[in-house]
Amino acid sequence: MSQRLAAIMAGELARPTPPEVQAFAGELAARRGAAAVLFYGSALRTGALDGVLDFYLLTETPHRRGFHGAVERRLWPEVSYHELTVGALILRAKVATMTLADFQAAARGERLDTTIWARFVQPAALVWSRDAASAARAGAGVAAAVTTAARFAAALGPVRGLPADYWTALFRQTYAAEFRVEAPGREGSIMAFDAERYDRLLPLAWRAAGLSFETDGDVVSPCGESLGALRRAWRTRRGLGKPLNIARLIKAAFTFEGAAGYAAWKIERHTGVAIPVTPFRERHPILSAPGALWRLWRARPFPLQVESLEADKKGLSSKL
Repeated sequence: MSQRLAAIMAGELARPTPPEVQAFAGELAARRGAAAVLFYGSALRTGALDGVLDFYLLTETPHRRGFHGAVERRLWPEVSYHELTVGALILRAKVATMTLADFQAAARGERLDTTIWARFVQPAALVWSRDAASAARAGAGVAAAVTTAARFAAALGPVRGLPADYWTALFRQTYAAEFRVEAPGREGSIMAFDAERYDRLLPLAWRAAGLSFETDGDVVSPCGESLGALRRAWRTRRGLGKPLNIARLIKAAFTFEGAAGYAAWKIERHTGVAIPVTPFRERHPILSAPGALWRLWRARPFPLQVESLEADKKGLSSKL
C-alpha cells in the first residue's frame, strides 16, 4: 500500500458525517458489541437521512452462536433492520454484520465473494470504532478493497482506455455475478458523484498492487502476466457468484432480523397503507406475509407514491 493511497483512504474514512448518523452507529455498536462501524451507500453520498441508511458492523466474533453461528461464518453477513428516534427524526437503517477478520480477508480478495471489495471501493466513512487498533484494522480492510477492485478492473476492462472505462466494466461484471438487478447506467450514477476520485484512485491502486501499466495522457493500459491469472480468478468468482448470493438470500429469509418492520415501512412508503408490526409478524414474517397482503388488497385502490418510489430507485445501494 503506497503512502499516498493510504493517506487518501484515511482521509475519506475520516470525512464528517451528520451527528444523527454517528449517534445511530454508536447505538448499533452497543447492541451488537461491534469493533468498528462503516457507513456507506447513497445516504453518505447525498446526505439524505429520510431513507434507509447503510451500515456495516464489524465484530470480533460471529453475532450468532451454535448452528446459526456456523452458518454465519460461511454465509456472511447477517442482515438486520433497525430504527432509532433522534430528536424529532426517525432514522432507519439496514445493517450488515460480519467479523472484522472476514471483512479484511474478503477485502484482500482471499474469498470467492465479490461483494465486499466491489462495495468498499466506493466511498465509506468510519463512523464509530471501539479503539485505535480496531479503527486501523477496518481502515486497512477498506484500503485493501480498493486495491483488489482495481486489480480486477484491470482484468475486466478494455486493453486500453480511460480509468472510468475500467471501473464501469468492473461494476457491470460484479452486478451480473452477484445476481443483482440494477437499472442500466447505475455504475455511471455511482461514479458521477465524484468522477475525479475514481480517475485518481485507479493508477494509485495499480501501483500499490504491483500491477504494470502504461499511460498516454489520460489513457491507461494495464499489462503483464498477472492479468491472465486475474481473469482466471474472475471466472471462478463469476461462476460461483449467483449460487453464493442465492444461498445468502435463502438464509436471509429466515434470519433477517427486523424484516417485518422493514417490509411494513416500504409498503407504507409506496402505497400509504400502514401494516401494523405485531409480535407475531415480527417473529414470523414469512408466515404473516399472506395476512399483510390481504390487508393491502382490501385497502385498494391506493395512491402509488411515485416520488418515494423514484427516490428508492435512485437510492439503491450495495445490499444483500
